[in-house]
Amino acid sequence: MLRFMPVGDSMTIGSAGEHTWRYRLWRHLCAAYAGPFTFVGPRETLYDQEAEAPVSHAYADPGFPRGHLAGWGEGWIHMAPLIGDAVRRHRADVLLVSLGLIDLGFYTDAEQTADNVRAFITAARAADPRIRMVLMPVTPNIRAEHDAPFAGQVARFNELLAKTAADLDEHSSPLVLAPPPPSYDIHADTYDGTHPGPSGEHKIAAAFADAMHEAWGLGAPYGA
Repeated sequence: MLRFMPVGDSMTIGSAGEHTWRYRLWRHLCAAYAGPFTFVGPRETLYDQEAEAPVSHAYADPGFPRGHLAGWGEGWIHMAPLIGDAVRRHRADVLLVSLGLIDLGFYTDAEQTADNVRAFITAARAADPRIRMVLMPVTPNIRAEHDAPFAGQVARFNELLAKTAADLDEHSSPLVLAPPPPSYDIHADTYDGTHPGPSGEHKIAAAFADAMHEAWGLGAPYGA
């Protein structure tokens, strides 16, 4: 059985009442991937914005494997120390990673964030030398639209992430860069300029699905 682990921040954990892009990808893979698969991870909850804590199980459709390693307000800096144990415990085969916005917004600059990407990859491979990873750059967001220095940091980090993926790619443990969906519109695909609404969930899921299909022949293009 192929075991996917979604790793991310608030856009990946999602909020109470949402489907999440994780669900959208699962639905796609149910139709597009011929073999058995599941989603794994040490967490299953959504973020409850009223409680200000990740304590909700109120998925719009809870009938899917909800395991993940994602957290509201968490970034590469938080996940790098956690990923090794998560990979070992849950025997993940493929990591689907969408991180970076929180790091750049609150903790580290582009170069420091790229260093944490390398630490994350090293820890994941120490847990499983054959782990595969799909890495998504920071997606368009409202802060980058209005804060030029922050937008510059986002652009710089995305360049460094692409270079890191190319430099550290290995045949036995491939790294794939999944570029942000080219049609992603923060005014139409998010509900607040950052967090995806239904169309945004589909587009993020499509970016991961299409990257895996193109790189590894896994499944089919999203929507096929």
